[in-house]
Amino acid sequence: MERTNYASGAPLEEKVGYSRMVKVGQLIMVGGTTSVQPDGTVYGEGDTYAQAHYIFDKQVKLLEQAGATAADVVSVKAYLTDMTTSAEVSKAYSEFFHDVRPLCTFVGTSALNRVTQLCEIELMAILAD
Repeated sequence: MERTNYASGAPLEEKVGYSRMVKVGQLIMVGGTTSVQPDGTVYGEGDTYAQAHYIFDKQVKLLEQAGATAADVVSVKAYLTDMTTSAEVSKAYSEFFHDVRPLCTFVGTSALNRVTQLCEIELMAILAD
């Protein structure tokens, strides 16, 4: 099967050597994504909803590069540094995936890469034949 790697422009992708998204055949996986902007700053500091919305928007745009849409998403996993803000992530999630209804898991974690990062989200999509 053909493999295609995609970058989102986050500075660490090139520095460390990882892809934001990998497509193998019909399977598309988007790795853990935070709201780091191309200039290296964190979007939406202090605002979990803003960060989650930014991340989902970034991920859906990446999916489009691979020929997919939000409707192809089958699984979403979000890591939150404060589980009391899960409603904010849920609100952003619903704006993109309410009618798609993929699997969805929220996991509490003590920290992410930066103190200002409040959530990190990964997803998986499968293209229809």
